[in-house]
Amino acid sequence: MRFDLTDLKLFIHIADSGSITAGAQLAHLALPSASARIRGMEEALNVPLLQRGRRGAEPTEAGRTLLQHARAITRQVEDMHADLAQFATGLKGQVRLLCNTSAMTEFLPDALAAFLQAHPQLSINLEERLSRDIVQAVADGVADIGIVSDASDHGALQTFPFRDDPLVLAMARSHPLAQALGHKRHIAFGDALAHDFIGLAGDSALQQYAAGQAARLGRRMHCKIRLRSFEAICRMAASGAGLALLPATAARRVSEDLRVVKLSDDWADRKLLICVRDEAALPGYARELVAALRQPSAA
Repeated sequence: MRFDLTDLKLFIHIADSGSITAGAQLAHLALPSASARIRGMEEALNVPLLQRGRRGAEPTEAGRTLLQHARAITRQVEDMHADLAQFATGLKGQVRLLCNTSAMTEFLPDALAAFLQAHPQLSINLEERLSRDIVQAVADGVADIGIVSDASDHGALQTFPFRDDPLVLAMARSHPLAQALGHKRHIAFGDALAHDFIGLAGDSALQQYAAGQAARLGRRMHCKIRLRSFEAICRMAASGAGLALLPATAARRVSEDLRVVKLSDDWADRKLLICVRDEAALPGYARELVAALRQPSAA
């Protein structure tokens, strides 16, 4: 049985993309060459590794087992290169970091900028996802480090405190809900769902999270418009166009123009956690990043 790193990386790309064609492109291989490599792996193992269908290809049970080993092997090779790279010029290593919306926009820019300035030979592959997806990705070895809400199930992952991240509701002081609240400083999320919201554009993890909480109440969160930043959302909310659900840190920057109230729902009193599979097994530069993120002064 002979597999090389190209075979293993190709199989990972196919599994992640759900397509032999897309996997071949990611592996920089021609489709016939990629197909031949997969057939060779299946013949060597005498077992099918992919279930092929009209919608693409997905690993069989044997393929999922191979995928776990392929990720581990390629990870070890990357770690070896990273450890040896410190003896030469060029890139020392790359950290794969997944986070939710709040971490991406409110906390990580300053922390990562300072860290990268101190580690010029390191690169960080940063991506926004839902907390539950981040946990799975870290557990599967797809990501090195995740930053998630403490409301998610972390399984067997190691976790460390990162930042407090409560969600609040912001609105124009003239908004009907602000008038109805009077001097109240808290509101239940369900009581706000009768009003229009201003949401985040795209597949924002925060937007999906809030929509899920509304669905648990048997309600729907109606967004009149979606914008790309919390600053833009706050400006539009201040004009009276709708309600804004956002992290308290974002609301504080423009609080003089908005009425900001806390949400009484337990899920809104969030804390963010750093999660890893095994801190001791991380490459040295990834452990340094975890240590830097755990410092409050890194925010």
